[in-house]
Amino acid sequence: MQPRRREDEIATDGQLFDEDMREKDETATLDEASPQPRTSPAREVNSDAPSNTGAAPRMARFGEGDEGTSARRERGTTGARAGFFERLGQFFRDVSGELKRVSWPSTTQVRNMTVITIITVIFFALYLLVVDTIWTFLVTQLGMFVEWLLTRV
Repeated sequence: MQPRRREDEIATDGQLFDEDMREKDETATLDEASPQPRTSPAREVNSDAPSNTGAAPRMARFGEGDEGTSARRERGTTGARAGFFERLGQFFRDVSGELKRVSWPSTTQVRNMTVITIITVIFFALYLLVVDTIWTFLVTQLGMFVEWLLTRV
């Protein structure tokens, strides 16, 4: 393998590409020469599962603890559950706190985006009007042409 170029030397992209390809070829020949098959450490064979089926062991479902036993999902608080109106009030306090953290756009940003949206809608409405008018004209003319051909036969 060749040593990397120093930063003060100038190399073209083609030279750097050739060097990278040469390095990949050298590593590929080293990998091909190794007698052991390369396996990913994440894909280990489970000795408990029958080898002829190729099936993976059962994974725990959401809410299940170790080895399929049920696990209680904690709510983060202990004790009696709060009443409906207390929870509703907490919900609105949480919503108010979240809305205070939102970065709202300025008035000029809202106005600019509104103008852009209206212009875009008008442009596409006119575009679709023109396309629809052209197709209507073509289909009408095609119908008249077919009628003319049928009267000639």
